[in-house]
Amino acid sequence: CIEESKKDNRNPALQAKLSLLNNKKHLKMQTNAYLIQVNGSVTHPKVLDVHVNIQRPNTVERIKSQKPRWTVRASEMSKKTFNPIRAIVDNMTAIPNPDKPMIALSIGDPTVFGNLPTDDAVNKAMKEAIDSKKYNGYAPSIGYLSSREVVAKYYTCPEAPLEAKDVILTSGCSQAIELALAVLANPGQNILVPRPGFSLYKTLALSLGIEVKLYNLLPEKSWEIDLKHMESLVDDKTACIIINNPSNPCGSVFNRKHLQKILSVASRQCVPILADEIYGDMVFEEGAFQALAPLSNNIPILSCGGLAKRWLVPGWRLGWILIHDRKEIFGKEIREGLIRLSQRILGPCTIVQGALEHIMNKTPQEFYDNTINFTKCNADLCYTTLSSVPGLCPVRPAGAMYLMVGIEMEHFPEFESDVDFTERMISEQSVFCLPATCFEYPNYFRIVLTVPEEMIIEACRRIREYCETHYQGSESTQDLECDK
Repeated sequence: CIEESKKDNRNPALQAKLSLLNNKKHLKMQTNAYLIQVNGSVTHPKVLDVHVNIQRPNTVERIKSQKPRWTVRASEMSKKTFNPIRAIVDNMTAIPNPDKPMIALSIGDPTVFGNLPTDDAVNKAMKEAIDSKKYNGYAPSIGYLSSREVVAKYYTCPEAPLEAKDVILTSGCSQAIELALAVLANPGQNILVPRPGFSLYKTLALSLGIEVKLYNLLPEKSWEIDLKHMESLVDDKTACIIINNPSNPCGSVFNRKHLQKILSVASRQCVPILADEIYGDMVFEEGAFQALAPLSNNIPILSCGGLAKRWLVPGWRLGWILIHDRKEIFGKEIREGLIRLSQRILGPCTIVQGALEHIMNKTPQEFYDNTINFTKCNADLCYTTLSSVPGLCPVRPAGAMYLMVGIEMEHFPEFESDVDFTERMISEQSVFCLPATCFEYPNYFRIVLTVPEEMIIEACRRIREYCETHYQGSESTQDLECDK
């Protein structure tokens, strides 16, 4: 055929045959490129079909014809997110005693029972902000300039001056903490967190891939920090130290001398501080609270706060980060990082921002005083009553909204843990307190002090009855242990 084609290249049939033969020859040469020489001869490997099939368009068609399958998976970040309070509380199976109304001393929300409403001036400011129709759109992600100026003026002082550029407004103090952690630490680094301490620190850190190292607080010293232990945890991967003062869950307030020692540790180790000071305005003794930033001029500090507790509006979700960086150790990088992170959700509620000046500057002092006096009375009542209960060792609080109570577990041998102890207290007495295992500190439980006074009195009466029922041992021994 080839010879005939050479003689007459006008023959279409012969030309077609020639083209087919040439294509086969070319394909064979391509295929031989994938052959492997074995013992002097050419052989096809077992995986040859993979190479040859590349030349076949029908293979792609077969792959496309396979039916898709659903493969939706939860993100690694979501799998790392863990709230110990929810994990423990949600697994409790206790049913309250039907003969006794439930008293929940577990919820850190001062508005739950309606006995601590915010001031009328605060509500009026919100109504005026709404009626003005000025705050229905987006604000800058870090907050209105005018609103940041309000916060800066409220907290500035000669020792730690603040301007609007030093304030980042956030969706509550919890987001302030999240942004501060996210800007200071990378996955694989670690942060130092108090034990017992607010569980959200660990929840946020682990979801970001940040390791948590727990430093001890000392109940026998009104929950001061074990400074030697804290400093021993610092290494070259430590991104920051979290200082929570006044404390949730302890209700403690650090004195000036102790705060200066904390700052000395941070200075020696060159580690910045994240100061959670949301309860800074809720202390029982006037002048007892001292913010960290004014005590140092060289340690970079991100101080987190918000409206939630002082103004009794946790649901309004407005918090802030105060950037204290007089030596410019944070520099532009941390400031710009916070701005970028704030752009993820485009800032807090604009209406609350619009009302902020009136809220912070025109709320009467009487409102603050009444809130603190009420909480202090409940704290004193609860501490005094429970101090005489066999097997319990309360630690007197100095601020915030909480009181921690130690359980002498050896006198309650039928209970395996503080979780077991508090769960049985629900089923027998309908009193719900959070076991301190939620705060990484077993054999204690936390009481919230903002419930109505009559509820605190009744709750303490039931707790006494519960402990007297289950207590085993000498009361005099218990008294000596509490004195220690």
